[in-house]
Amino acid sequence: MAMPTAASQTRIDLINLRKKLSLAQRGKDLLQEKMDALAIEFFNMARGVSRLRREAMKKLAEAHASLSACLGLKGTIETMQSVRETKKDFEIEISSRIVMGVEVPQVTVMAGERSVAESGYGIYTTGPITDRVAGEFREALRLLCELAGLESSLRMIARELERTRRRVNALEHVTIPETKVKIKMIEMKLDEIERDNFVRLKGMKTLRERRG
Repeated sequence: MAMPTAASQTRIDLINLRKKLSLAQRGKDLLQEKMDALAIEFFNMARGVSRLRREAMKKLAEAHASLSACLGLKGTIETMQSVRETKKDFEIEISSRIVMGVEVPQVTVMAGERSVAESGYGIYTTGPITDRVAGEFREALRLLCELAGLESSLRMIARELERTRRRVNALEHVTIPETKVKIKMIEMKLDEIERDNFVRLKGMKTLRERRG
């Protein structure tokens, strides 16, 4: 089996480097598309977090204001008794969903509407203010749980966005430029080999002509 010459081995290296460059450029383009989509998802999710946080804080403030009014009207002992008697049927289901290839948590709060009779505390020893406090804190807790899930998803999207950005930068500023330099060096080496071969063949031709 014939051994490959320096020129043939160099051409093989050139072919392999061109393939590597093509794959790197395609990979960079695909990752850039993913990064753009992740950025859009991140900002949309961030707006959702901001909106949900405002709603949750507003509802929590309303609940605290109602609690203060209840404490003033019913007294601490009666209010705390109602708190202890309130049914704790607040359930949270945590699943997951895929967003741009990233698995993020999805929080589902199962806290439907319930009547005063279903609240657990005595309806004859309390009043509308107690019902309002219970309802507002229940709604505030639901919003806070949803907010926690959305914030967790936002952090995961942010981490994936940063990882993708680093990979794009590595391809764009390291892998692709270095591969182009190597390709250029091999092309220059092949040009030099071609020139040497041309000079050598021309010299051999001149020598044969002189002998002939």
